[in-house]
Amino acid sequence: MPGMTRRSIAWAAAAVVVLLAVLGWTLGRPPAAASVQVQTSPLVRTLQFSGRVTTLSRVEVGSTVTGRVASVAVREGEAVKAGQVLLWLEDDESRAALAQAEAGARQAAARLVGLRGGSRDAASAGVAQADAQLHAAEAELRRTRDLVAQGFLGQARLDEVERAAGVARAQRTAAQAQRQGLDNTGSDIVQAQAQLALSEAAADAARVRLSQSVVRAPADARVLDREVEPGQIVQPGRALLTLALAGPLELVAQVDERFLEELQPGQTAAVLADAFAQQRFTATLARIAPRVDAQRGSIELRFSVPTVPDFLREDMTLSLEVTTAERLQARVLPLAALRNTSTAGRPGRDEVWIAHDGRVQARPVRLGLRTLSAVEVVDGVADGETVLVGASPPPGRRVRPQPFDPVTAAGIRDATAGDAGAALSNAMGR
Repeated sequence: MPGMTRRSIAWAAAAVVVLLAVLGWTLGRPPAAASVQVQTSPLVRTLQFSGRVTTLSRVEVGSTVTGRVASVAVREGEAVKAGQVLLWLEDDESRAALAQAEAGARQAAARLVGLRGGSRDAASAGVAQADAQLHAAEAELRRTRDLVAQGFLGQARLDEVERAAGVARAQRTAAQAQRQGLDNTGSDIVQAQAQLALSEAAADAARVRLSQSVVRAPADARVLDREVEPGQIVQPGRALLTLALAGPLELVAQVDERFLEELQPGQTAAVLADAFAQQRFTATLARIAPRVDAQRGSIELRFSVPTVPDFLREDMTLSLEVTTAERLQARVLPLAALRNTSTAGRPGRDEVWIAHDGRVQARPVRLGLRTLSAVEVVDGVADGETVLVGASPPPGRRVRPQPFDPVTAAGIRDATAGDAGAALSNAMGR
């Protein structure tokens, strides 16, 4: 037993020595810190948001008169040509009004023809007759005056003949006035011409009213919405059909105004339709709205599509990813590697911590392009240097760099991207 006790004590002492050695080695090792090596690689910054398909212009077509719909000639999705009939209104009353107006115009024309023909001849004959009667009356007046002067007739007879001559003179004046009224510039002709013009204008107005009972396509287009059926009473100002005018399709999107600085016409977007998620196509940012939507704090973007896929439909929902900046060769670090020295009330500088000769060294950096998960370092680090990421001993302390865990890196990227996407969604929904 005493021998066994000495052996146990020896083993216990050896174990304590080993444990102390391990503990001393562990305590003497520098703390580990995640790190990445600086290297040159491409860096692309993109902006993701939702959009929809639209045409350059769409119009709402309606009736300009009140009436009952007799027939609708088109359906939703149908292509129509300029001038093609879209719908008819009941037109019995309009046709009757046109017939009445045309009859009035014919009557006025016949009266004008009559005035220029038989009435003018009759008036000319009346003037000739009045002239003959006036000549006879004047000859009788001269003869009577001679006889009165010779004493054969009395003053009463002369007065009677003078009155007859005055009546003949007045009759000739009236006949001449009637004849002049039937000249091309005479009052009767002018009045008849005015009546004819009025009747013809009434007939034209009746034709226009009749034509308004037919609604036609203003241009080549596609029917988007049909909101009318036969039998309905329609009124001016109500949209009956919505047409997308023929022309190139556009993509339109609303983006939070915070991203306006990153956007400019000519940038390329990768596009996916929600209904055709495997068929990616490209679009180009064509126009940025000149004003911001004050209600939503967003700005409208319009994209042109060089090659339009066959499956695109008006108002289809899309997902767009716009490349807002790109570097083919850049020194890229994860955002988690950046550290800022700012304190309360005092601006600081951007810097990274380098593992140099086993110790932490602070290094100021000048930054370039930023994305949701990475940043371009323009100046301050060189290829191959080891940059610490996340928790690390402070500058001057010893450190043991360890490779940056890709799973952790993915988690940081996903969290950052999720936050940015939520911010954009919230801004678009305000």
